[in-house]
Amino acid sequence: MPELRQSIAQHYHDRTKYDPQTLASKSHSIDWAKQPVPFKDYKIGSDFDLKPYIHEKPEVFADNPDAQWWQRLSRLLFCSYGLTAKMPSMGSTVYLRSAPSAGGLYPAEVYVVSRGTPLLPPGLYNYQCRNHSLMHYWESDVWQALQSACLWHPTLENTQLAIVITAVFYRSQWRYEDRAYRRIFLDSGHLLGNIELAGAITDYRPHLIGGFVDDAVNELLYIDSQQEGAVAVLPLADLLDVKQNLPLGRTALPSSTEIDYPQIPDGELLRYFHTSTKILPGTTGKLNLPEVKQEKSLEDKYNFPFCQKISTATTPIDWGNKLDELEVNILKRRSTRAYSGSNLTFDELKALLNFTYQPKSYIDQGLDPQPDYFDLNLIETFIAVSGVKGLDAGCYYYAPLAQELRQIRFKNFQRELHYLCLGQELGRDAAAVLFHTADLKNAVVQYGDRVYRYLHMDAGHLGQRLNLAAIRLNLGVSGIGGFFDDHVNEVLGIPADEAVVYITTLGRPR
Repeated sequence: MPELRQSIAQHYHDRTKYDPQTLASKSHSIDWAKQPVPFKDYKIGSDFDLKPYIHEKPEVFADNPDAQWWQRLSRLLFCSYGLTAKMPSMGSTVYLRSAPSAGGLYPAEVYVVSRGTPLLPPGLYNYQCRNHSLMHYWESDVWQALQSACLWHPTLENTQLAIVITAVFYRSQWRYEDRAYRRIFLDSGHLLGNIELAGAITDYRPHLIGGFVDDAVNELLYIDSQQEGAVAVLPLADLLDVKQNLPLGRTALPSSTEIDYPQIPDGELLRYFHTSTKILPGTTGKLNLPEVKQEKSLEDKYNFPFCQKISTATTPIDWGNKLDELEVNILKRRSTRAYSGSNLTFDELKALLNFTYQPKSYIDQGLDPQPDYFDLNLIETFIAVSGVKGLDAGCYYYAPLAQELRQIRFKNFQRELHYLCLGQELGRDAAAVLFHTADLKNAVVQYGDRVYRYLHMDAGHLGQRLNLAAIRLNLGVSGIGGFFDDHVNEVLGIPADEAVVYITTLGRPR
């Protein structure tokens, strides 16, 4: 019997793998004359300036409820995707944002949809991060159209505002070609992580929706779906309004699984794949989505026989009074450019894992104990340890339910990590390198080809929590989206079924 053909998600993943035998032949020279601008401009619309509210402490507006409302929205957007630094680069200026992005290309755009509040008229807004304002570019009521596009998700019934994240494909594709699709959704996941945490700071609860009719949301926003596409919708529940303290809703819906695809030329694979992962009108129908949350399975996936098991239970990171330190760390976060090669302590590694994977430990500090992901059952974590005091060098599986590390290989992998990360010194000099993986074949069975979006956004979301925990502990951290895919599994002993989705390096900054 002939073997079943791969789905388009599996085909895309295999087509965009880096391999040492083919990477040099596939490399392309970057056309700097065609470098995309990472901002959108709207020539027509009304501008709502948010800057006055970001420079003042909340106490200044204690007697002004309207100003308090504006400040909360201003801080939410600024912490999520605001401009936090300027750097000179090749004769021009690069603007850095609160969320990291591969190559500083920032493919995401942030829109706000208002149902119509006393202070924010109904319609569509684009967040203009260059001047920290909202551009009101469409002034009609579109909330019911958003509900329809999101298949009548229950969280949209009682909320008044929603964030929509889109991706402008060429911003990343200009540099990373077809593999850019991976980076686009990792970057979107970083942004989701910021929105979740910024929501806790500003008394909003973002409810994540990944299952929506793509073309309907794109048309709602008046964007060109050949150039830009919606990737996530987040109704914002105002926690200061008792009616908006809502139950959790379903975050992910399946798409179709495509196996009957043509030969796709290089350069066209990204857009073909994105189109294949859409939810089309009528394929799911009008649903009253159940109020469900994917629960982590009763056991961690891998329990290797005879492996050493080491507890990672620890004291939570302190984020300060009213999460003040969390806000500071979101805004000062930077990706580390070089590590010193010095060791981390095991306590530091435990604290990083605790904040990333144990949100219930932070309920007393005002953080959400069950933040929204698409499906963390699909994501696994492996850690290559090279320099952690109190922990033998080797590769470990992290079991979040048991809160323990399970060693699967005994070896210092520094030389191999340098090679696997395409010769980047970050891989060689890091004290620990964390790998997010997924069984892609099984994931496609559950959610169709759209799962590729969910996997990368969830990995990026986890990666952003790692970023912020590392910055709080004065450690270095940097994500890596370019690596020799198959060689990672072979060298580290990660099961072959696990596709590597994301790498995060950790160490002491030089």
